[in-house]
This record gives sequence, C-alpha cells and structure tokens, in this order.
Amino acid sequence: MGVGGHLSGGGFGSLARKYGLSADNVLDAVVVDANGRLMNRSTMGEDLFWAICGGGGESFGIVLSWKVRLVAVPETVTVFSIIRSRNQSAIELITKWQEIAPVLPQNLCLHGLMQDRFPELGMTKQNCQEVSWVQSTAFFGFSTTSIPTEQLLNRSSNPHYYLKAKSDHVQEPIPRDVWESIWTAWLEKPEAALLMLDPYGGLMSSISPSETPFPHRQGNLYQLQYYSFWYENGTAAAEKRMSWVRGLYKEMEPYVSKNPRAVYVNYRDLDLGTNELDGNVTSYEKARVWGEKYFKGNFKRLAAVKTMVDPDDFFKNEQSIPPLPAAKI
Repeated sequence: MGVGGHLSGGGFGSLARKYGLSADNVLDAVVVDANGRLMNRSTMGEDLFWAICGGGGESFGIVLSWKVRLVAVPETVTVFSIIRSRNQSAIELITKWQEIAPVLPQNLCLHGLMQDRFPELGMTKQNCQEVSWVQSTAFFGFSTTSIPTEQLLNRSSNPHYYLKAKSDHVQEPIPRDVWESIWTAWLEKPEAALLMLDPYGGLMSSISPSETPFPHRQGNLYQLQYYSFWYENGTAAAEKRMSWVRGLYKEMEPYVSKNPRAVYVNYRDLDLGTNELDGNVTSYEKARVWGEKYFKGNFKRLAAVKTMVDPDDFFKNEQSIPPLPAAKI
C-alpha cells in the first residue's frame, strides 16, 4: 500500500489525535471513472469525493493524485521506547494505559505529563530523545534514531515476507485479569506476534462518524491491531501464524465493540467475508456482512455512491463496495 491506499482508507497515524485522519485533511483529488472521465473535486461532486476519502478509492475509480492540507509540525519532537516484561509490571501498565492514553491532551507534552499522570511507567530523562519530525518517523519505523532518514525512501521489499493482520475497537477498559489471561494463553506462545494498542480521543472524538466513511470516532478508547509476520514458505508456517492471529481475535470478542464488531478498512481482512456476484454485479446483501464492520452506517451511502458512478460494477475485488440492488435505489 502506498500513500494513495493510506488516504483512501482513512489514514490513521500518530498525529490523528491532534489533526485527525489523513483523509480528514484531503482537499482535492483527481479520479478516472469507469467511463474514462478525468474529474477533480468540483467535477466529480461531493458524494464521490466523500466516498474516496475513507471508503476505499479502488471501488469507485482510479485515483491519480491527491491534494492534502499541510499541518504544522514542531521543529523537534520527543520520542521514547520503554520495554517492560511481565515481571516488570507490564500488565499493570497496559491496564492503566487504557484509561490515560485516550484522554491526554492533543498536544502530547510527554516530559511532564507522563511523569505526573503515569508514574508507573518509570520514564526518565535518559529514555527520551529530541529529534526532528522526520527522524521520529524513522524511529517508529526502525526502532532507532541512528538509521538515516533516507532509508524512508527505500521502497525495496522482501519477496519472502508474509503478513496477516486484523483490527478491533475497544470502548471500555479491558480488566486486568483478562490481560493476565491473554498474556499467558497467547503472548507467551512460540508463534506469538504483535498486539498493538493505538489511542483515539483528541480531535478524533470531535469529528462526526459520517464526516468521512471512516466511522470509528466518538466512544472508542483505542484501536487494537493484531499482526503476525513470517518469512518461511509453505502452508504449514502460514497456518501456524494465521491461527495465532485468528485465535487471539476470537478470544478478544467479549471485550471489543459489538453490533457490529468494528474494524479498520486499511487492515483488510478477508476472514470477514468476500463478495459474491448476483448476476453481473456484486451482491449488496452479501457485502453487508463485511462492509458494515468496516463502515457501520456509512456502508449504505457508499453503495449509493457506487450505484451513481459505477452501476455496472466495473471496479470490483473481493471486498469492493457493491452497487445498491434495484429495489433499494
């Protein structure tokens, strides 16, 4: 996925609590539709522009370019990485983090705030590094500030690199005993991978769920991401890694959002369901199974836009937005 995919799926990032999603900052785009027409925001109309800013641009056309609002970033930012094991109160830290991270100010002044409001972390001045914003991006990508920032431009990939990912949204703090159970049953397995917690709140909570197709705004404390990476070839290695992700995802079901169990479209998950054809076009009813998990109440509006701009369903894939059936138009 390049920047175009990031933007068209919403684009959650480390500045989302301060500036919103990447898609919240899109000003214009150039799209080619199924009829070969080249359109910008004024000629495509606000409905299609709304749809591509978080609804997955590939369902509606080919997005050739984006115009994005620039935001101010400080000359220096503070980054840190603190590792705590289970014997070093990691579970207690996670339990408290759930309540603190989503309500911290949008401008995270970590020096004083973390010591004052999260003393259990035990952070010291030596843990912190002041770097430029670009260097901080390299830090989060490579876990060190010693890597030249030019490495961010390296687009080479490993052909033997595999990934399975899922996501969830947490609306109530998960109890400590649940984290204990998860740690023992899942995170200590040899095939265990990565469980990431990304805080919401801040500006994210002040934006309407219908402002863009990305609906996961108010009422969510944080997003859970389940990742498994592996390099081995063959189905045995793949099944072992994917079983871990799927098993932990199932285990977390009682503690995450419900009706629907909401997920983030940029972590595409074909386990949720795939499209089936109804005649020559994608079945709307079948697509609702996965579509409402990604987009909640915005899914029907996305299908209405699809009906308007691509009624013959030229742009389709396993989880593309379908047109509405004739009875629902």
